[in-house]
Amino acid sequence: MKAMILAAGLGTRLRPLTNDRPKALVEVAGHTLLEITIAKLKQFGVNEVIINVHHFADKMTDYLKANINFGMRVEISQEDVLLDTGGGLKKAAWFFLEDKYPAPFFVHNVDVVSSIDLDAMLESHRQTDALATLAVQQRETSRYLLFDEQMQLCGRRIVEQKEIEMVKAAQRPRELAFTGIHVISPRLLEMMSEEGVFSVIDPYLRLAGQGETIAGYQALGAYWRDLGKPENIAAAAEDLKEKAFTIL
Repeated sequence: MKAMILAAGLGTRLRPLTNDRPKALVEVAGHTLLEITIAKLKQFGVNEVIINVHHFADKMTDYLKANINFGMRVEISQEDVLLDTGGGLKKAAWFFLEDKYPAPFFVHNVDVVSSIDLDAMLESHRQTDALATLAVQQRETSRYLLFDEQMQLCGRRIVEQKEIEMVKAAQRPRELAFTGIHVISPRLLEMMSEEGVFSVIDPYLRLAGQGETIAGYQALGAYWRDLGKPENIAAAAEDLKEKAFTIL
């Protein structure tokens, strides 16, 4: 199975930890965020990954070489200009479309850790025949995704803007927080008409408004933590001691 690890960001929220390295090489209890993400994906059968890089890209490639790509096929997608999540995925589309029969794949932010069951998420994706399935949870966030009664994406709410964007009708939309973990069907890639720098949420909303299925998978009870700030790195190290998540 294949996956994309989104790792090209500047890691500005993680400074000073990212003053001399990309955020993917920041460590939690002696393990880099990249190692943790790769271990998570390998646990669920991923053996081929593409990683987008930008900030300190040479250190990323050197690190992977030194670790013999963790025993996986690893491709690098170099971004001279940061393309955001959607632009980055579109640039890497060739990796998922090179197979005769392309299969669903994972996309995973490098700066999150979780105990989310990716097998169960993949099975949910297959049952709904969705273009994409997003792991979501009920927690506070600055950006909510909205889902209808069938757990299909119907809009979003950005707290700062105090506005709700609906792309299709829903009687009682549920506000849920995205985890940065997706399962994507390869047919989505050819439907991404957006160009340049854009968030993957943009085509998700556009396609949902056109009647396509962009599904939510509720990761009920699963541990999840964003690692975008130094204090969160320290907290994750404590969580690891308590076995809230594991590194295999």
